[in-house]
Amino acid sequence: MSDADSMNTFADDREKLLEQLTGVDSSKLNYYVELKKRSQEVLKQNNRLEILHQLARDINIDMSIADIIDRGYANLPQTLACDFLGLVAMMNSGLVLKAVAPRDFCRIENFPAHSPSLKVIRQKKAEIFNLPPEELDHIRINPPFPGTLRTLAIAPTFKRDEVIGALIVGSVGVNSYDETDISFVQHLADQLAISIQNARLYKQVSRAQKEWEATFKAVTDPIFLIDTDYNVLQHNDRLPPAMSSFWNQALSRKCFAKLHGRTEPCPKCPIQEVRRTGQPVYRRWQTETGLVLDLSYYPVLSDDKQLAAVTIILTDVTEKIKMEGRLVQSAKLAALGEMAAGVAHELNSPMTVIIGTAQLIARELQEGGQPERADELGDIVNSGLRCKRIIQNLLTFSRQDQLPASEIDLNSEALQVLDMIKYQINRSRITITEQLTEEFPRLIANGPQIQQVLTNFLINARDALTEVERSEKTIEVATELRVKSGRRWAVLSVTDNGIGIPPENLAKIFTPFYTSKEATKGTGLGLSVSLGIAESHNGTIEVASTQGQGSCFSLLLPIDQQ
Repeated sequence: MSDADSMNTFADDREKLLEQLTGVDSSKLNYYVELKKRSQEVLKQNNRLEILHQLARDINIDMSIADIIDRGYANLPQTLACDFLGLVAMMNSGLVLKAVAPRDFCRIENFPAHSPSLKVIRQKKAEIFNLPPEELDHIRINPPFPGTLRTLAIAPTFKRDEVIGALIVGSVGVNSYDETDISFVQHLADQLAISIQNARLYKQVSRAQKEWEATFKAVTDPIFLIDTDYNVLQHNDRLPPAMSSFWNQALSRKCFAKLHGRTEPCPKCPIQEVRRTGQPVYRRWQTETGLVLDLSYYPVLSDDKQLAAVTIILTDVTEKIKMEGRLVQSAKLAALGEMAAGVAHELNSPMTVIIGTAQLIARELQEGGQPERADELGDIVNSGLRCKRIIQNLLTFSRQDQLPASEIDLNSEALQVLDMIKYQINRSRITITEQLTEEFPRLIANGPQIQQVLTNFLINARDALTEVERSEKTIEVATELRVKSGRRWAVLSVTDNGIGIPPENLAKIFTPFYTSKEATKGTGLGLSVSLGIAESHNGTIEVASTQGQGSCFSLLLPIDQQ
């Protein structure tokens, strides 16, 4: 070995000796041990933050409390000694175990006064408890799980500033937690409390929404929620079948397409008026199928008092309008009845005198050998008797509701009406012809009501003929027997060669108060009331019309009642 090598070896030995004497090697070891310990602590804290973040992200607001505790427990043992996670809540001045994880870990039937959870709730401060088994004997652990819990980390749960319960983290080990752990448990308790409160609020909102939707769907009238751009946002599926054609065929969500089959907003749309005034709007709408609807438009305002949508409620008032029409007609008939009764009372006596005197004079002339003059007085007697018959028919006609259905001769009822009205129609230079089927079967009906239907038919035929320029204006009254759907029907029809009815108006003619006449010539109730009478007899009314050529109205009554 050279001198240089000897010197290097000596230097190395001296350096090692100095390191051993000064403890440099031990300092490095402690440094790396401390560094590793700190790294593990940082990693543990990161894991805990990740658990809190994952908990806030994964918990759904529609989860139950037990589901939330299960989700919180899932990753907790990876960063904290945890054999048990439980949530207790204040209830009636005591504690109740609301949820545990694992779910079948234990049972707690009651909490004693010395319970650690009660202490934490009273102090409103998280705390660690290292307790002997006898202090926790109220916790009944199921056999499949580890032995008695020895260490508890308990943190209070808050609702605003009020303590409503506590979160319990338990371990079977002794001295399992320190101050950093209890801080994490408090953060975990706060996060779970927020999640539970959110879930409760969501359930309340969800329940209120379901109750509102159930109420919305239960309303029998159609309801629509329309935005300011005419889009149908929501409806309750109560649209009448007669209005479903446009609704089902429309490709657009616009209300004017869904309800009216239009490609653009309706003229004078009430939604525009609601937008302009901010007030409810009411309209009456008669559909093409004859329905009469009352429409109510109500504004829906946003938080800043701006129009956000419009609620539309449709009310079918068709039957109500028909009933009103019948009441109006009944009132007219009642007034006519009073007038007829007065006329009959005033005219019967003088007519009786006229007829009696004429008969007496005719008898004297017959006995005096002047039969020719006696026959002349016969015209006076017959005219007087006809006047009394017309008065009696008018009185009977006006008191139709007082008469029950009975067996009637349809031809006879038609002739009685013609006796009353024929002269009035003939004055309009209209010829009435009769085509009455002989030996017609009798049927059960209210005679005066059938007369009212025929009268309405005749008056409408007369009015239709007054609007045309023809050299020959005719009305034909006919009866016939018809077999339809295996049943026999008595048909009373009135045919005219008047102006006819436009095809688009045929569906409307039975709607109450619909009329094509001037205001002074009709109320639009006649055909509506007539249809009501027909339906009350289990019958119907058929209409055949050609515009410019004439119309035929037929009353069909069943002969064989079912």
